[in-house]
Amino acid sequence: MEPYKLDQTDLKILSLLQEDGLLTYKQLCRATHKSHHPIVERVGRLNRLGYIKKTVAVLDIKKIRSVFTAFPLIQLKSHSEETFLRFQANVLQHPEIMECHHVMGQYDFILKIVVTDAGAYNEFLRKHISTLSDVQRVESFPMLAEIKNEREYRL
Repeated sequence: MEPYKLDQTDLKILSLLQEDGLLTYKQLCRATHKSHHPIVERVGRLNRLGYIKKTVAVLDIKKIRSVFTAFPLIQLKSHSEETFLRFQANVLQHPEIMECHHVMGQYDFILKIVVTDAGAYNEFLRKHISTLSDVQRVESFPMLAEIKNEREYRL
């Protein structure tokens, strides 16, 4: 089966839903100048094919509770497949780790960890990251201020 090719209407729908995931089919129809049935089919197809991973509410966590965010860089002792898989399995167990990116350069991973305060971060790092046998080095960068945090891709 040939892969689905996105057209301009699909890209417009995706762009609109990135801005507001609660848009109704009626609003999408108006914005794309298409009728209801084709829009419902397109959105369904985009969901089924994985172009839309999920629809979520973006919270302002600072209005809910205090937060401390840090970006530790992780250097592993080995670059074997087993080492990477063990580290990644550990990362997936902890909801405090909001993001994990495998990167090139001196370090192997950069994490985004969000906890309540610096003490909680220190404890989390000591208990769940620094003590892992595969971890060679950790260098942390606590966040002072969030300047930009975009979630929308330019299509």
